[in-house]
Amino acid sequence: MHISEGVLRPEIIIPTSVAAVCLTGYFLWRLKSDEIVRTAAMSAVFFMGSFIHVPLGITSIHLMLSGLVGVFAGKNAFLAILIALIFQGLLFGFGGFSVLGLNALMLGLPAILGAVFARHLEHKINWFLAGFVPIFISAVILSVVLLLNGEGFEALSGVMLASNAVLMVIEGFVSFFAIGFILKVKPELLNVK
Repeated sequence: MHISEGVLRPEIIIPTSVAAVCLTGYFLWRLKSDEIVRTAAMSAVFFMGSFIHVPLGITSIHLMLSGLVGVFAGKNAFLAILIALIFQGLLFGFGGFSVLGLNALMLGLPAILGAVFARHLEHKINWFLAGFVPIFISAVILSVVLLLNGEGFEALSGVMLASNAVLMVIEGFVSFFAIGFILKVKPELLNVK
């Protein structure tokens, strides 16, 4: 779900980069010292999750785990995902630095919704939704951005939304089973503040 370098117009890149810098400053200002380890751990979860590829026809999709990052890191999910995106760009060339702001907004802000669902874990449907909804919102944002980018991206926009539909369901089930397991063995790990 990363957008690569050289795809987007500056009219999209510049405002999203400014917004991402402002949000990064805000979340860093609100970050407490006792939250740093959890945020770093969730950054590693997001980073490693992208290496789990699921075959889909002639292509494959990879896990994001952004909802789970939100369940565990809460509002710091944005920072955790931003850090992972920086390392993915540096080490593997995923995404890129001109689009880092947009990718952080597209993946990091919906991840915070995982924390919203974590407040109501007594309802098992929220275990599924914590993984499903952030991916759904990220896919919609990706599709809208591609549409705004201009001609030639309309078909790609629809394809991206459709291909991520499978990922939404997979992430929902991964989230469902992971949260259920953690609630049984160590519920204090979940961010239910």
